[in-house]
Amino acid sequence: MAVYTEVSDDELIEFMSGYDLGEVVAFKGIAEGIENSNFHLTMTGGAYILTLYERRVAPRDLPFFLDLLDHLAARGVPCPVPVRARDGKALRALAGRPAAVVTFLPGLWPRRVTPGHCAGVGRALARMHLAGADFVGRRDNALSVSAWRSLLKSAGPEVDCVQMGLAVKLGRDLDTIEAGWPKNLPEGIIHADLFPDNVFFRGDDLTGLIDFYFACRDFLAYDLAVCLNAWCFEADFSFNVTKARRLVGEYDRVRPLEAAEVAALPLLAKGAAMRFLLTRLYDWLNTPEGAFVTPKDPLEYVAKLRFHDRVASAAEYGLDVE
Repeated sequence: MAVYTEVSDDELIEFMSGYDLGEVVAFKGIAEGIENSNFHLTMTGGAYILTLYERRVAPRDLPFFLDLLDHLAARGVPCPVPVRARDGKALRALAGRPAAVVTFLPGLWPRRVTPGHCAGVGRALARMHLAGADFVGRRDNALSVSAWRSLLKSAGPEVDCVQMGLAVKLGRDLDTIEAGWPKNLPEGIIHADLFPDNVFFRGDDLTGLIDFYFACRDFLAYDLAVCLNAWCFEADFSFNVTKARRLVGEYDRVRPLEAAEVAALPLLAKGAAMRFLLTRLYDWLNTPEGAFVTPKDPLEYVAKLRFHDRVASAAEYGLDVE
């Protein structure tokens, strides 16, 4: 369940009276997602999503996120568009939380990922990176390599309860990642969390990218590495090179990768696996029993990290390397 803040009918009707969207027809919480409270909202003027931003999202970052959605949508990226109230504001307050209404996107996220889905994600990610090139907003990646050491420490002394010897292994992995992390790759706006449940499709046709609340400025190729981890492994954690070839190949066709990005991709993929392993590890060890959200198993990303350990070049991700 991902509705942390309940909204009464009276609160909702009063809130929506500030918009030119007609009357409330239906209102239902969305169980998916872990960061915010989300609701399907049907007005006589159409369908929308209402989001209440919870404590894990810094209020100071919200204008960045909403301005970014406006910017990307204006350049053809299929993403939600913030709806402004009659006072001109997209960010308002509801039930004691910052809140916004955005347009509804059709489609479903893929429960069973195909190579066709991966190709669509590669194209869409590259187009999003190109569309964000002239966005002037600034938000640094708070979960990049400089944060991973402290994340591991904050997971606490029980890391080895998840897997014997894990704390030492992760410490050594971090030594390698920190020592080799690139410094001069192309940067820009990245999504940073483009998992299957944040991408909508109708068949193989991609209809929407959602949940930009980790978006920031970082290496563009790091975003591609996040997607390799999120889209190209099977349920048994085996790597599907066919999916990777479609994802990386379609990305490269739209936004050609520089030689330095290609060379760095194995380390970036290992770093992306480390980032999600550590946040899952922290949540696994620190989420109280009975919480709204069931934490995700960090061992999935331990397996992915071990795969990237064995990768010698980007050719093993299906990319043509000269």
